Amino acid sequence: MVASPVWMSCPSRTRSGACLPPTRPRHATHGPAGARRAVTERGSITGRLASRSLPAMTDPASHARLPQDAVPAGCPFPAGGKHADTHVPGPTYRKPFWRARLPEVRREIASLDARRDCQRIVHLLTNYEFPFDIVRSTEIALFHTYGSRSVSRLLDRTGEFNKRGQKRYDDTRLLIARFMECGWDGEAGRRSLEQMNHIHSFFRIPNEDFLFVLWTFIDFPIQWMEDFGWRPFTAHEREAWFHYWCEIGRRMGLKDIPEDKPAYDAFIRDYEAREFVPDAASHRVAQSTVDILAGWVPRPLRPLVSPISLSLVPPRLLPAIQFESPPTWVGGLVRGALKLRKHVKRHVSLERYPSTLETSLNRTYPGNTYRIEGLGPDYAHRDAE
Repeated sequence: MVASPVWMSCPSRTRSGACLPPTRPRHATHGPAGARRAVTERGSITGRLASRSLPAMTDPASHARLPQDAVPAGCPFPAGGKHADTHVPGPTYRKPFWRARLPEVRREIASLDARRDCQRIVHLLTNYEFPFDIVRSTEIALFHTYGSRSVSRLLDRTGEFNKRGQKRYDDTRLLIARFMECGWDGEAGRRSLEQMNHIHSFFRIPNEDFLFVLWTFIDFPIQWMEDFGWRPFTAHEREAWFHYWCEIGRRMGLKDIPEDKPAYDAFIRDYEAREFVPDAASHRVAQSTVDILAGWVPRPLRPLVSPISLSLVPPRLLPAIQFESPPTWVGGLVRGALKLRKHVKRHVSLERYPSTLETSLNRTYPGNTYRIEGLGPDYAHRDAE
C-alpha cells in the first residue's frame, strides 16, 4: 500500500539557504479543535517548496538555532556520531542461500541496549530479520491513517494520488526506508529526514495528527509480527522499536509524545473516537491508493486487489473510509496464506541478506538512480548540502 509521510513537521530554511534545526512549526495547532480545523497547505502532499527559502508564513527569526551536535530535550541518545552512508555502523552479515537466517543477528540484537542502540536494532530488524514484513506492515499502517478525516482532507486536496500515484509511493518509500536502514546518524538517513522535513514545511498540520501517524509506525509492525511474522518481536525489540520512532518524532519537532506504549495507545483511542468518522475525502484517498496497487498486477487480477487489501486493515477503519467489508472467505484465505508463510519462513527464507533499498524493485527509478534531495515533487527539489 502506498505510503504517505504526512506526519512530518519540518525545519525552516533561511533566505541564504541555511537549514535551521527541527522545530515544531509555529502554525501547528493542538487539541480536538485544532484537529478538526481546516488544514491549509501550499503544494502537494509531499510538499510544495518553490525555492530554497521559506515563504513569509514561516518566520526564520522565530526559530532559535541550536548547536550542531545538540540533542533534543529528553533525548536518550548521544549527540554526534559517525555518518555512515549506507547503514548503521556494525558488522554486515552474509548467509549461504540454503540457510533461512543466521542466529548471530538475533544474538547481536539481544546484546544491544534498547534505547542507546535502537538505530542498530531497527536496522537489523528491517534489513535482516523481517525485510518483507516490515514493508507490508508499514504500508497497512499508512493506509490506516486515511481513516482520520483531518489527515485525509489534507491528502485529498493535494490531488497527488490521482496525478502521480506511483511516483509518490516510490518517493515516500525511499525516504522512510532510507532512514530506517541508515538511522538518523547515517549521512543518507540524515539527508532523508532533512528532505522529508523540507517537503512538509508548508503544511499546517495539528500536532495530534502527527502523533497519530507516528503511532501507526510503532504499533502496526509489532502487531504484524505477532500475527504473520516468522516470529514476534521480543520485548527487548518492542522497546527499541518504540524508542526509535519516538526519537524520530522528536527530530521532526513533535510535541507531547506519550512516554510509553500504553499511554500512547490510550491517546490514539481518544483520537480515533473523534476523527474516525465517514468522510468523502477519506474514501477518495483510499480508492486512489487501491487503484495504485491494482496497477501492479495483470488486468484480470485487479478486481481482487481491493478485497485482499481491505481484509488486512483493522475493521474499525472501513466505515471511516466508506468501504464495505470484504467477503469473510476472502479474509480467511488471505490471512490463512500469510499464516502458512509464517510457519514456512521459520525454516526457509530466500530473501537477500542483508535486504537493502539497492536490492529492491523501483518502478519510478530503474536501477535506483536518484538523488535524495531530488525526491518528491519537482518544486520540492533542492541542492545537496
